[in-house]
Amino acid sequence: MNFLAGLPKTKLFGRLTDGLLGKAVLALALVLLMAFPTWALLNNAIKSSLLLDSQMNVYYAKSLERYTGEFRAKHPIILGLFSNEGGDFYLYMPGQSSPIQAPPVPVQYQVVKGISHSAMAIYAILQPYFATADNAPVAGDGWKGELTAYRTEQANTLAQADQLGLEPDALGAVKAILTNNISFIDETLAAGVIDRQKINAWIKEVVPHFTTTISTAATYQVDHWMEVMAEWKKMIGDQWDQTFGVTNTLYVTRTNNILFTLMAQFFGKEAINDRLLLFETTEFTTKPDTMLSLVTRIVKDRELGLAFFDDYFLMDVELLSTGARQAIAKQDGARTPMAASQGSYAVGPAHARIRAYDEANGITPMLPPLAPFHSQEWPWRTVASEGEGPETLQEALDQK
Repeated sequence: MNFLAGLPKTKLFGRLTDGLLGKAVLALALVLLMAFPTWALLNNAIKSSLLLDSQMNVYYAKSLERYTGEFRAKHPIILGLFSNEGGDFYLYMPGQSSPIQAPPVPVQYQVVKGISHSAMAIYAILQPYFATADNAPVAGDGWKGELTAYRTEQANTLAQADQLGLEPDALGAVKAILTNNISFIDETLAAGVIDRQKINAWIKEVVPHFTTTISTAATYQVDHWMEVMAEWKKMIGDQWDQTFGVTNTLYVTRTNNILFTLMAQFFGKEAINDRLLLFETTEFTTKPDTMLSLVTRIVKDRELGLAFFDDYFLMDVELLSTGARQAIAKQDGARTPMAASQGSYAVGPAHARIRAYDEANGITPMLPPLAPFHSQEWPWRTVASEGEGPETLQEALDQK
């Protein structure tokens, strides 16, 4: 406490330093006071450096706005957007202010899909009320009102099924689904309890008809968009090699994505991850302007990658991934890998329909690979032999 003894003795000072606690408080205050200039300098330096990055975003936004006009004036763009109606396709041609919007998929696509989904809707009504044991009482009977109302909708659809414009096989399948649904609802309401065994029996009756409805929906969707893409490719003509194709997907539809696969038949393998892009989005539908902004930004960022790292595609991946991979590798020795998933799946009817179209029109089929439903495989670039050039930022720098 020698530094306190050297301070001027005043009445106020005497009160503050009276006792050990007072002396300790004053000593701490003096330490903080002496440290303040260093802290202030550090804080100002951090603020200055962070300002550089925030201002970069401002300048980048202005540059992107100017670049958008240049990009749109040079490249045709096809958007294939995910929708409940089987997709929405737009063609943006250079020099045209408004896009060409393709006609929708025939409404029968929605009809067969919706009737298939109706069985799942019944299950969704009942699921929150499942008891821990079969036929045990459950809390609440809200399911009865919902199930009754949904039965009315099912019956109305069944009564008008012949007017749906479906082929005989599809019509038979939707009638069978609706009939089984109504029968199960009536039996469940009459019993007044949710019987898990009866649910399982009903599902076994309904599911086989899904094969027909799924195949029918795939036929309507694939045939329609294949014809649209063929017409647009012919319309674009010599500019096709400058055309960008973009589609969006939810997480659950990214593997074997149908719209992406449709477009890939016309763009070819060499366009994938170059001019043919799949964006994983968080909403069921995505606005065209959002998609246009995303593809423009990607192409602009590629020019940055080329300028700084001599690699056009380097900015397509996480720039800090090299350092992160090295840091993660240090932890690998202490980790035990999980067992690989078993089980796999077959390519669905939509992809089979695409293959059939390809064979009929002399196109070499190009379909996504089979993979387990449960997989830790990295999206999107997964096979080392399917690419070229650097794999890490460090490799790009070493080659520069």
